[in-house]
Amino acid sequence: MNQKAVVLLSGGLDSTTVLAKAMAEGYEVYALSFDYGQRHDVELEAARLIARNMGVKGHKVIPIDLRSLGGSALTDDTINVPTKASEGIPATYVPARNTVFLSIALGWAEVLGAHSIFIGVSAVDYSGYPDCRPEFISAFERLANLATRMGVEGQAVTVQAPLINLTKAATVNLGISLGVDYSVTVSCYQASKSGEACGTCDSCRLRKRGFEQAGVADPTRYVTG
Repeated sequence: MNQKAVVLLSGGLDSTTVLAKAMAEGYEVYALSFDYGQRHDVELEAARLIARNMGVKGHKVIPIDLRSLGGSALTDDTINVPTKASEGIPATYVPARNTVFLSIALGWAEVLGAHSIFIGVSAVDYSGYPDCRPEFISAFERLANLATRMGVEGQAVTVQAPLINLTKAATVNLGISLGVDYSVTVSCYQASKSGEACGTCDSCRLRKRGFEQAGVADPTRYVTG
């Protein structure tokens, strides 16, 4: 195939699985990560390691100061990361994050001549974020083809979300089949500087349950004591 694709890579379980899938499908992969002022910025170290280990064609880490906007437990230290499940959209939702990320991915895709953008969102085992739904992905793809030279000139841009209908367990099994090393991924919303997970935030709970239901040993390093 040798077509180019931009893959959003946070350094977590889902985005790493999507990266592996894109590479397995024969895409020439360009990984894109964001230093947006997130509390768990150790994930960026994981993203760099993953990109290097998996041999992507290129990897960019783009700085965006979403911390200056606040409004999320991930970008405002005065808002605690919840450790119990709650109704509605949780405090870890970052306003418009996936819209911003996909917009920048779209810009890089135009520069590269890449007609595919991959994102690791799921609408099954997820935290209830509105920008992880199929409706959002479809709407952004329509926007992408309206707002770009590629789209106007008939070179369609597709936004691919291969995990959108998968449970976390199914995602884990997919990654294992693709040879993903989950021990180097960081999903925790308040991971330590060395990458150890808290084990209690929403992301940790979903990740733990995914490995349990998949029947796969959880390689995550958790904070002890």
